[in-house]
Amino acid sequence: MKTMPAGKFKAQCLAVIDEVHERGEEVVITKHGKPMARLVPLTENQEKPDDIFGFMLGKGRITGDIVSPIFKEEEWDEDVFPPGFRDESK
Repeated sequence: MKTMPAGKFKAQCLAVIDEVHERGEEVVITKHGKPMARLVPLTENQEKPDDIFGFMLGKGRITGDIVSPIFKEEEWDEDVFPPGFRDESK
């Protein structure tokens, strides 16, 4: 693992990216001697998906009833519309 000050990384970032890709070694970028970021090579399974749709397929789970209302109809009317809000004469 190689470390590099942020200023040096800023000046040589494209060359450092190429080096990380070619050698497969990570580079830790420091600021005032403290590690701030890590540049690592991508593996084949880490590459960005081509499409944002479907990339979370199979990662979620539905629990419980998602079809039935969560409130009874009379509770919904009472909570949303206070007395006198609607004109009941129609």
